[in-house]
Amino acid sequence: MSDSAPRGSVVLVHGGFVDGSGWQGVYEALKGDGYTVAVVQNPTLSLDGDVAVTRQVIDAQPGPVTLVGHSYGGVVITEAGNHEKVTALAYIAAFAPDKGESVNSLIADPPPGAAVPPILPPNEGFLLLDRDKFADSFAGDLRPAQAEFMADSQLPWGVDAAGGAVSTPAWRTKPAWYLVATDDRMIPPPAQRAMAERIGAQTVEVAASHAVYVSQPATVANLIKQAATG
Repeated sequence: MSDSAPRGSVVLVHGGFVDGSGWQGVYEALKGDGYTVAVVQNPTLSLDGDVAVTRQVIDAQPGPVTLVGHSYGGVVITEAGNHEKVTALAYIAAFAPDKGESVNSLIADPPPGAAVPPILPPNEGFLLLDRDKFADSFAGDLRPAQAEFMADSQLPWGVDAAGGAVSTPAWRTKPAWYLVATDDRMIPPPAQRAMAERIGAQTVEVAASHAVYVSQPATVANLIKQAATG
């Protein structure tokens, strides 16, 4: 591929409790290298709704699409990745469910000694993280002020989204890549490794928190570029 050739399209899907703005560093790194990049703003009310929104964004992209998901976004891309334009999947410290699985089922039996995410009890159908524990659990390698902002700007995560089950896992027919965040206190690293192995992903490990897509955007962009180029 020449330096002037188009690099293809990348669609970035955020997870629960946050919106798409955290992808800015990854977005800028990919755009700077010639990719067309779109950021999905999922309402995270239900899995079906988020898949529909993601498919609309994929529809609008030119050419083949590398579909990227962080955390709960991994569930979204597992279903939305069946779109005919999607040629590769990239999971960034993300859930990678099989048929019939959801976030709720995947976190039901955590590894011994794993950190427990500080999710508050549901409030009118929505979930939030305890803001005082947000930095330690989600964003341990960000500047304190940045982690505090993320805690105070949380997007309430719908209970229905967390319970949404995948019907057709795209990784069964599309190649997958996985970035394991080894200091993650939201999704235990052993669980990340197990999911990556199960889906046959090409895997890299990075010493980072769950917010690796914010703290190490160049590293995340490099994995995405590997997925995009096969």
